[in-house]
Amino acid sequence: MVASPQAPASARSCLKITWEKLPDDYVLPDDPVDNLYQPMLAEALRDGLREIGLASDQTLMPTNYGITTRVNDKVVVKAPDWSYIPQINTPLANVERSYTPVLQGDLPVIVMEFLSETDGGEYSSKQTHPYGKWFFYEQILQVPHYVIFDIDGGLLEFYRLEGAQYKLEQPNPDGRHWVEAMGLFLGTWQGRRDERTGYWLRWWTDQGVLVPWVRERALQEQARADQEQARADQEQARADRLAEYLRSQGIDPNVI
Repeated sequence: MVASPQAPASARSCLKITWEKLPDDYVLPDDPVDNLYQPMLAEALRDGLREIGLASDQTLMPTNYGITTRVNDKVVVKAPDWSYIPQINTPLANVERSYTPVLQGDLPVIVMEFLSETDGGEYSSKQTHPYGKWFFYEQILQVPHYVIFDIDGGLLEFYRLEGAQYKLEQPNPDGRHWVEAMGLFLGTWQGRRDERTGYWLRWWTDQGVLVPWVRERALQEQARADQEQARADQEQARADRLAEYLRSQGIDPNVI
């Protein structure tokens, strides 16, 4: 774990922040995904949220997608590995290339970076253009929750914005963190999804119930249906045995 960078409390007051759409001629970097499994991890985070009412057609949960603004008259774009934006106020076609908070909808309530073999840019507090990721999320966007996750080791660093700075938060006794804006806990889970076995980030309800992935929900529903069918079959078998016994005693079970 890298020591949390600290920006001066007055850092944001020195910035002129304007929420402007990315210019059409702005060339976005085409950086490759650092880790083969990052898209899988992002999809697992999205999976199931629609089923519990936290994802609509106007919700953004982008992966490696530009969030932009203008700071001191210069365009700034950062692409977190995953973020949750509850509501946008513009057609999805208008956010094909990037998303501008405030102008086009809500600020992200949580952003995540998945650790890779790169230079540790997730912790960069560079305070000059183009600004470090940490500084951008903390001082410019002021995202309430910043998560840094080590995919291989399963280490989850959860930072909560307190005042003007991120503070590392210790997990609760169950190893989870409360994300108030979503009404969910976030924590790590170890198991298999698709062709990957390892650590995943998952959601739990306020009652501590794991939010199932869609396929898990389907399996649960199938298991319940199978149990109901098994009970129905048992009841039918008992009824058949009783009818057979009554007939053996010369009694017509249909006239009882």
